[in-house]
Amino acid sequence: SLTTLQALEDGLKKADADPSVKAVMICGENGKFSAGADIRGFSAPKRQGIALGPIISVIERSEKPVVAAIEGIALGGGLEVALGCHFRIAHVKARMGLPEVTIGLLPGAEGTQRLPRLIGVPAALDMITTGRHILAPEALKLGLVDEVVEENTVEAAIRLANKV
Repeated sequence: SLTTLQALEDGLKKADADPSVKAVMICGENGKFSAGADIRGFSAPKRQGIALGPIISVIERSEKPVVAAIEGIALGGGLEVALGCHFRIAHVKARMGLPEVTIGLLPGAEGTQRLPRLIGVPAALDMITTGRHILAPEALKLGLVDEVVEENTVEAAIRLANKV
């Protein structure tokens, strides 16, 4: 939602400007990282405001480490947010993917550029063109996530942020 996007941008800018903040952790609520955009929003009239791509660029450009704590699902725009982070921690049962292609849409927030840089062209093409979801252990093997944990991802992400 626009509210979520604005809150994410505001939080990132505030963290970057605050010298007492050493790292940023992005997580979801209720055991889910993010299922991405609500498809109903694509048919709504265009509104002025914030877009996901520029916010992910803010994440990527942050001088402070940004860690994604992925629980449940990181699909579509949710995965694209995680791709913009410097590090990614996933719960062992987390699923990731870019399913929008199954309804005729391409990932729209530069996921088609970030994913191949992270996991290589063949694996990225498979995910981008099929919409296939992958589980965290496979994501770790591909290099999509840095660590897979069975415990609380937020606590693991904080530990990683403290290390880096």
